[in-house]
Amino acid sequence: MKKLVAYFSASGSTKKLAQTLATAADAGLYEIKPAVAYTRKDLNWMDKKARTTVEMQDPNCRPELADGDVPVAEADVIFLGFPVWWYREPSIIDSFLDAYDFSGKTVVPFFTSGGSQLGEGQGRIETLAKGATVLSGKRFSARASEQELKGWISGLHLQ
Repeated sequence: MKKLVAYFSASGSTKKLAQTLATAADAGLYEIKPAVAYTRKDLNWMDKKARTTVEMQDPNCRPELADGDVPVAEADVIFLGFPVWWYREPSIIDSFLDAYDFSGKTVVPFFTSGGSQLGEGQGRIETLAKGATVLSGKRFSARASEQELKGWISGLHLQ
């Protein structure tokens, strides 16, 4: 069973978690990047005109991806990582899910957050990852240990 950790990280927290997860899962690692990187100003959730605020208010927003060469076709299991923004996945994750064929794959969301849960994001991912089995997402600290992640993976019964 081939595994891939595909993640988006705006501040580095999710990146750190994704790197540890890739080691724990013996998986490939791929960073999902927008064509136009997010700036600190773009990420100011208190500014109603900030790029991320505007994107997250439009459920159909699909920021352009930096590239289209994620090895999704080669993977059986895709661990999909991201920070929680406005109680769901960032719009760039929706762009990623729209860009690839997930038929027959297992998608396992994992996310970082200062305290928020995934909210409507779970259902959105299930809808967008057409043809995939989407497992329940789980929140982790960016500093989750490899041991903690191995225990979580084991409990998923992926084999």
